[in-house]
Amino acid sequence: MSRPLPWMTRLRNAALSAAVWALTHYLRLIGPRLSAWTCAFWARLIGPLTPIQTQTLANLELAYPDRSAAEHRAIARGMWDNLGRMGGEFVHLDRIWQFNMWEPAKSRIEVEGATQFTAMRIDGKPALVFTAHLANWELPAIAAAAQGLDSAVLFRAPDNAFFADLLFNARAQVMGNLVAASHVAVFELASVLEQGKHLGILVDQARRGGPLVQFFGHPCTTNPTIARLARLYECPVHGVRVIRLPGGRFRITCTPPIDLPRDEKGRIDIDASMQTITSIVEEWVREHPEQWTWFYKRWRI
Repeated sequence: MSRPLPWMTRLRNAALSAAVWALTHYLRLIGPRLSAWTCAFWARLIGPLTPIQTQTLANLELAYPDRSAAEHRAIARGMWDNLGRMGGEFVHLDRIWQFNMWEPAKSRIEVEGATQFTAMRIDGKPALVFTAHLANWELPAIAAAAQGLDSAVLFRAPDNAFFADLLFNARAQVMGNLVAASHVAVFELASVLEQGKHLGILVDQARRGGPLVQFFGHPCTTNPTIARLARLYECPVHGVRVIRLPGGRFRITCTPPIDLPRDEKGRIDIDASMQTITSIVEEWVREHPEQWTWFYKRWRI
């Protein structure tokens, strides 16, 4: 039997719940585009004043040593704008997917590599999909569910239980199966692939004890889960990314299956494969640096 929460915790959760309810209903009322603009305005205003800005600028100086401090601040400002817009879009996850393949001009979403998505849906085989914290990274999982792709998503829940529940409930309405990262998650991930489903994993954060890879010319660790699963199940691995476009629109791109490196025995080489995947993510970030989350401690070893 679980112990009741302390009254101060219950009071704090009640206050948070009331505040979030009021803000959510206001943002829902004004619609996705105005909601995104409003949150982006406040993020651009407040974000640079937080301690997170220091880590952001340090990472940008490491990644782009040839650029000026003003250019670093401009990228950081774009990052805050993107994060604010994503926050404003989060309350509209059930409305944000507007895709019409017959009339693309009327769609909020553009899709490149649609044949790859179609092939994954009809081939009856499992597949691994990696993505990164670019633009609105919630969209690939929403797209998979909207297009009938039987899928699951590995995610890391926030440490705060209140916000963890809030995020889980919002995502559960519009995404496939949600698998919380934990020391036992690997068994659930294996079950997903054994059932012939598709598994999405974010791959652009550090992992203590993980393989060392080069990212923007500097060593960092990475999470090898996707390469280990690919080696175990010999299933195709695709990269999917989101690009934010003007006017509240997005482009989702899907790569063909990635040809991952193999060792002398013909098995997928985990360390080399993670370098291949990391290099692809770096190309994505370099193309739209203002749409990536630069405040992660990516180069922590």
